[in-house]
Amino acid sequence: MTSSVAPQHVVTRFAPSPTGRLHVGHAWSALLAHDMARAAGGTFRLRIEDIDGTRSRAEHVAGIIEDLTWLGIGWDGEVVFQSRRLPSYDAALERLRDMGLLYPCFCTRADIAASTSAPHGPEGPVYPGTCRGLSEEERTRRIGAGEAHAWRIDMQEAVARAGTVTWQAMSFSPLSCPQMEAQALHQAEPLTHGDVVLARKDAPASYHLSCTLDDAAMGISHVLRGDDLLGATDVHRLLQALLDLPSPAYIHHPLLVDADGRRLAKRSGSIALADLRAQGMGAAALVADLRGGRFPVGIGPASA
Repeated sequence: MTSSVAPQHVVTRFAPSPTGRLHVGHAWSALLAHDMARAAGGTFRLRIEDIDGTRSRAEHVAGIIEDLTWLGIGWDGEVVFQSRRLPSYDAALERLRDMGLLYPCFCTRADIAASTSAPHGPEGPVYPGTCRGLSEEERTRRIGAGEAHAWRIDMQEAVARAGTVTWQAMSFSPLSCPQMEAQALHQAEPLTHGDVVLARKDAPASYHLSCTLDDAAMGISHVLRGDDLLGATDVHRLLQALLDLPSPAYIHHPLLVDADGRRLAKRSGSIALADLRAQGMGAAALVADLRGGRFPVGIGPASA
């Protein structure tokens, strides 16, 4: 059994994508990770997840820096940009290919959505494995012909190779920093996610792969993120086991939602920190409220 062991020195991170301006949910998550590191005398890092070249914008990177500076959230070391770490992702993909754990998938999203055999998992429809059984000859021919494809991990083979993996959860209180005591040891269930994509033409590495590699390279000891990513931890732990990477402890906090129960999100037009600033809200007051578990009117943690 492969289990998680958290290093003694606490290193946390905030890792936003520069696809829009930060909102209150981002501020809360960043503040929790920042305060956890500071309370432990540890390190707080900033990573910009700009691997999506079609949606990432330089002005949004500047906006992230501006918002964090306004909040008084300082980070240690240089900012890490995923767009500058592409060779490390390529090396990991090559290693997994050499292990016989990746295969090219030529299915489009429409193909998968139309498949009547696609089961559902934690993150929606699970890939039914249409391309898993293609011969090596057909794979080579189609790639050589320039046919668009993604690289998927053969989850059955990967789990057989890695064996049972677990991950360490830490307790969380919305009125304080996450507690340093372990809450529970969870057994990862990556099979429920099916053969997830690890790379495709428009994304040199998926969130699963890039996040896992980056956390290891940055020495992250405690990952604090929204509970919408709870299920992703299964896949991340599997990749850590396959690639001989350390496993951090994980803390998942509730998402913030609006008065209608919709999660705060850039794409849904949730009010940005820049808008609150323009309306005259002071950073010190907002930070004090967030630390006390108080949120702007109409915003609050999602019910369990």
